Amino acid sequence: MSNFLQSVRGALILGVVVGIIGVLAILFAEPFYQRIVFIFMVNLIAVIGLQVFMGNADITNYGHISFMGIAAYAVAILATPVAIKKTALATAPFGLGTIELGLPAAILIALAVTVLIAFLVGTMLVRQSGTPASIATLALLVIVHVVIMNWVDLTRGPRAIYGIPVKATLGLATICAILAIVAARLFRDSSWGLQLRAASENIAAASAMGVRIKRLRLVAWVVSAAICGVAGILFALFVGTISPKSFYFDLTFLTLAMLVVGGAYSVSGAVLGSIVVTFGFEIMRYLENGPQIAGLKLPTMFGLTGIFLGAIIVLCMILRPRGLVGDDEIDEIWRRRAKSRERSEISAKASGATQ
Repeated sequence: MSNFLQSVRGALILGVVVGIIGVLAILFAEPFYQRIVFIFMVNLIAVIGLQVFMGNADITNYGHISFMGIAAYAVAILATPVAIKKTALATAPFGLGTIELGLPAAILIALAVTVLIAFLVGTMLVRQSGTPASIATLALLVIVHVVIMNWVDLTRGPRAIYGIPVKATLGLATICAILAIVAARLFRDSSWGLQLRAASENIAAASAMGVRIKRLRLVAWVVSAAICGVAGILFALFVGTISPKSFYFDLTFLTLAMLVVGGAYSVSGAVLGSIVVTFGFEIMRYLENGPQIAGLKLPTMFGLTGIFLGAIIVLCMILRPRGLVGDDEIDEIWRRRAKSRERSEISAKASGATQ
């Protein structure tokens, strides 16, 4: 019970930080900056979903954004008003062009479809390890993108689906991000998470101890997909229009950079990396347009954001291979340092008493 409470307490510390960012943006930020913070929350949820599988199974996952796309398209197809579908999705199969569901039902079905696809894919993917598994996740990303691009009757192909109800708010996104943090931390500190990380260290030893590696990987994979699905649904219900390019390589590498920079092996790393990369990315995007600073007109530098992402990943791999946080959560680091200070104080008092 004490471990559970420590996990919840540690998750809530991160949740408070994220909550403060969301509340400050709601109360004081202009709509443009609120939009940036909303996208940050969506990306944060996707990064947390990525961490659940990649950080515990120690398998690089390039396919997590595909589940964002599946959930986003599912909720868009189900919740878009029929009046708009008559022009946008007039030839949709399975009678979907004549169906309009309420948002609660559309969201639940979208998540169910995402989880089902994740389960079916996961039963095959978890049989692989290392590089083959990573290549399989990359193949998943490409396959989902190709299906979305070519199933024109259902997805409109390369054209955007529009008319999606704009119902998501920054407050809702903030709450979902906090819940995702709690869920990821509880999974990380659970017996499943501990066994999965032990298996990533030594598969043979874990198997000999009776750890069901494939089953645990499948659980982590499905939980990861569900969290990423939530991010996709929020994105669709906030932007109101989606297209295949919204869920492909650009977002894949951005979220991977966030996790790598912060540290893939802890939820704290996912949160910290998302904050650092988002802040740096927005600064680079501002400088990219050639702004005037202190009377000095800077030149236009297109591609600066890409250079920033590449540079920060390279620097992190050189200077901090395990990320800014490393393998531990922030609250664990604080407790360890507090105990170290206590031991130092006790040792100092003891040495003073003997003199």
